[in-house]
Amino acid sequence: MSILIGIGIVTTVTTFYLGRKGWHALHKAVGITPGVLIYQDDHAPLSLATLSWEQLNLNKKHLKSLSDQQLRQLKRIDQKVSSYQAYQAALQAQHKTPAITEAQFVLNKMLQTRLPEMLATHYQLTNINVTNENSEKRLEASELLQSVLDNIEQRLDRLLAQMDEEQLKELRVMKHYINSHDS
Repeated sequence: MSILIGIGIVTTVTTFYLGRKGWHALHKAVGITPGVLIYQDDHAPLSLATLSWEQLNLNKKHLKSLSDQQLRQLKRIDQKVSSYQAYQAALQAQHKTPAITEAQFVLNKMLQTRLPEMLATHYQLTNINVTNENSEKRLEASELLQSVLDNIEQRLDRLLAQMDEEQLKELRVMKHYINSHDS
């Protein structure tokens, strides 16, 4: 009787051990860590300490004076730039060298040069010389910065839509080519 109980305990422990190892191996294979669940509230104010940029190279000091809405918009812009860069990398991996259009050049110049300059100027206007008489200037600086962020995001949206349309066009051409040779 004790042998059967011993075999039962060993079988149970072995089954539990192998099941746990398999569970961890499955999670490792799909790239997640078991037992770690981090809830992210999308409506919570963004923290500059935890905010990271994929593509944009921005000075965190200049971001301190931005509203939460503007930080979220910058984060969206960064994600869209990341999508655009991934598309460009995919084209290069296919040994296709796309010609850079004027819209792409202007957008790149705005993201790499003008946006950091505007953020630095906005920071200087809002934080360096803070007096009551400058409140109108600070308000105008925030409005100007918001219009530039809106402009950049609209340009990115148009560029991403254009890229989607080009991809769809290529798929249509491939489908037409394959269908024309089905006879």
